[in-house]
Amino acid sequence: MGLEEPSTPSTPAAGAPPHPSRRSSTQLETKREGSTRASSRDRSTIVGTGNNKDVEAADKTAPADDAVDGVFGERAGEDTVDFRSLGWIGATVLLAKTQIGLGVLSIPSVFQTVGIIPGVIILITLAVLTTWSGWVIGNFKLRHPEVYSLSDCGRLMFGWVGDEVFGLAYFLLTTMVGGLGLLSISTALNAISLHATCTAYFMLVAVAVTFPLAALRKLDKLAWITQVGLASIIVSVLVVTIAVGAGGRPASAPQEGPLDIKIVLFGKPTFANAMNAVSNVLASYGGIPAAMPVISEMRDPRLFRRAIIVSQVSVTMFYLAIGIVVYYYAGEYVASPALGTAGVLIKRVAYGLALPGLMVSAMLFVHLPAKWVFVRALRNSRHLAHQTRTHYVAWYGCVAGCLLFSYVIASAVPIFNGLIGLASALFGTLLVIGVEPCMWLYDLRHCIRDPAARPRFFTAGLVINFIILLLAALCLVGGTYGSIKSIIDSYAESGGRPWSCADNSGSV
Repeated sequence: MGLEEPSTPSTPAAGAPPHPSRRSSTQLETKREGSTRASSRDRSTIVGTGNNKDVEAADKTAPADDAVDGVFGERAGEDTVDFRSLGWIGATVLLAKTQIGLGVLSIPSVFQTVGIIPGVIILITLAVLTTWSGWVIGNFKLRHPEVYSLSDCGRLMFGWVGDEVFGLAYFLLTTMVGGLGLLSISTALNAISLHATCTAYFMLVAVAVTFPLAALRKLDKLAWITQVGLASIIVSVLVVTIAVGAGGRPASAPQEGPLDIKIVLFGKPTFANAMNAVSNVLASYGGIPAAMPVISEMRDPRLFRRAIIVSQVSVTMFYLAIGIVVYYYAGEYVASPALGTAGVLIKRVAYGLALPGLMVSAMLFVHLPAKWVFVRALRNSRHLAHQTRTHYVAWYGCVAGCLLFSYVIASAVPIFNGLIGLASALFGTLLVIGVEPCMWLYDLRHCIRDPAARPRFFTAGLVINFIILLLAALCLVGGTYGSIKSIIDSYAESGGRPWSCADNSGSV
């Protein structure tokens, strides 16, 4: 997009809050100031020129093992937690798992709504846009090591208003997706047990199993669990895909006589249905805002590019393969979630296999908002990275509070497509494709007044970013309208109620 790749500053940028440690404060401040001056020179050189050799040279000289982190402070010392311990493979798995596990379950029904050809175009378009978003987020993090979340980016760009707006949007998006994870666990338990008890009780079970996992403090610990969860989701969806493609009839289709599954190449949805479908696809890539905290905990943040590309390409290929195959064989009889498409037996098997992955999804999207609140609350104190009583009380309190909020959301709006669409439209649009053009413009704002400082393709990048902002506005307004209408219609059809005991795993 015309923006050269930055190097990683060796230490935090100016303005990062000091953290007490066993070192003297004078030594720490001297080191921080000297590194800040060096990193500022690096950024001005790289942003202001189009010389790739400058970028490569800076990348080679920038150390990955900073002694002082821009967010967490000192990385070594007695009773100090080194949050910067995540490798690029673990980061790739985390980024992929924030997406696979929830969104893939709604893609076949999206194809049914808008048609398979527009559906594929929408999916690929949003894949490209969200990959670009992740790239911009990573570059912004390398230029501004003191930012931890998109709310920090908002404060840097727009002051306290941006901090509060983006922070609230990030918290609500992640906790709503966390609620969707809890809802998915209850759906799985209903499917496996043939609705053995009240769904409200299964929701409490989901809360109980999620808390100890989400309470793990470091993302590198979660990465190992996430690998198991990602594998379980992939296997479960493949089981459904194979079962549907092997010649068996979809569960909701007539079981005797001729069968016309009515593949729709170009659908004719209403505006509300079309925008709700777009919101569901956007939700499939809703893990992009998690890129900032994931990069913040990487040992070498420069490797974020590798993690973003590998995760996005893998996720998109998986979405296309599963969405097209399941829809091709199920057509209008596709279920949402799609694990219920192949009948009772396969649904029980698939949900049983998917259960670890659904737990991991809930775990991640309780951990992420909890970590954001935790960092925000303790950032200017030694309790952030030191294992004090305040550190533990604050951390477990943040996890419990975010989990409770997610539980309330999931119980109040127990409709899969409605909840995922509403979260995506209201907050996902802003954070996934809305804030990134602002970040791009912020780092190159000086180029608008100084043509000599413009990198290659600056004008094209400027036009494209404004177009993306317009698309984000359309998705925000239209997607919110479509999602609310979908929730109202679903309540009218199903008679669902908040905190209901009704089976939420479908009628098959």
